[in-house]
Amino acid sequence: MSRLQPARGTSDLMPEAMAVHRKVIEAARHASGLYGFQEMATPIFEFSEVFSRPLGDASDVVTKETYNFTDRGGESLTLRPENTAGVVRAMISNGLTQSVPLKYFYAGPMFRYERPQKGRMRQFHQIGVEYLGPVEPLADAEIIACGARLLGDLNVLDRCVLHLNSLGDSESRLAYRRALVAFLTEHQADLSENSKERLRVNPLRVLDSKDARDRGILQSAPRLQDHLNDSSKVHFAAVTAALDASGISWKFDPLLVRGLDYYCHTAFEFITDALGAQGTVLGGGRYDGLSEMLGGPAIAGVGWAAGIERLAMLVDDDDLEAPDIALIVAEPVAQVTAFRIAEDLRSAGFSVDIPVGGNMGKKMKKIDRAGVGLAAIIGGAEIDSGTVQLRDLHEGSQEELAQNELSAAVASHLEKR
Repeated sequence: MSRLQPARGTSDLMPEAMAVHRKVIEAARHASGLYGFQEMATPIFEFSEVFSRPLGDASDVVTKETYNFTDRGGESLTLRPENTAGVVRAMISNGLTQSVPLKYFYAGPMFRYERPQKGRMRQFHQIGVEYLGPVEPLADAEIIACGARLLGDLNVLDRCVLHLNSLGDSESRLAYRRALVAFLTEHQADLSENSKERLRVNPLRVLDSKDARDRGILQSAPRLQDHLNDSSKVHFAAVTAALDASGISWKFDPLLVRGLDYYCHTAFEFITDALGAQGTVLGGGRYDGLSEMLGGPAIAGVGWAAGIERLAMLVDDDDLEAPDIALIVAEPVAQVTAFRIAEDLRSAGFSVDIPVGGNMGKKMKKIDRAGVGLAAIIGGAEIDSGTVQLRDLHEGSQEELAQNELSAAVASHLEKR
């Protein structure tokens, strides 16, 4: 039998990796909470139409990347490739369309059948926020500020550049689409095969092409900002004014687009050059037409999502939490007493490990490797005297304490660090 491995494009989150994931999630939960976002969760699979309606049956995601299956009841289901559609569906399903504005934060796994590479997995994890209801540009700025604050809290903002563009309203996008299609049609013979297909199905996605030939052609393509109407210009100016007022730096990126029809106005990405090809760590924009595509009323929305795996590659990974203290049983006779003391310490709020197996020397080496800074040693002599030996492994000191003094001593040692 061959050695068992996780399925291609998936990975086990062992404690070291999980600690960084948890750090990212908790930072996002805190940052979004400062803006009034409340945490919610949707199922990891939905009826397939939740994604096929807004994404389009001919989109790359739906045709090539989604995990689809038919359940025993004959229903077509899809593992979620992203969560915005699910959040909007949840708003509609739960009868909350009359309760907007709504602010939601989420964290969880997503699924896309892609070629695995650094920073891109088939099961990956995202954090995200969705602000449902407001049409005002200040909501766009607030969403972006929330993302910037998260990256700042993770100490990675200085390695990212905020790219910003305006997609305009539907009138502006339609005018631009006509101009872009006319231009690309003239150069169709020189486009990559992928862009030729995109020209037929979703022309704005050609602007996302990484092909060198396509990038050269696009240098002389019509610019979306030249087709914005006055109201779209006013919206974008208000967003950038708010960002400027709060000291959030940004770079105008005319090639930054969202190809789907329900996206409009603000589009943004925080991009880093520290991850190679997978440079976007957090991105989003305004999607005012999504609710209608899912069968709900016309409700505006703006939000972002960030890949936890990509952020984890930027975040310091030295945050694996060690227990506050280890109880070292020096002799078998002390096992029950050590167990009782450990439970008392846990009740006081301390994390405690009781190493098992091997002699005292091996136990001390084990807790040292785990990064435990305090050890309470108890053997037969300590049982008789009602004491413990408290050793500070960082300072190299040791003191004898009454067992009922241990909790206060542990708190004092931890406060000094």
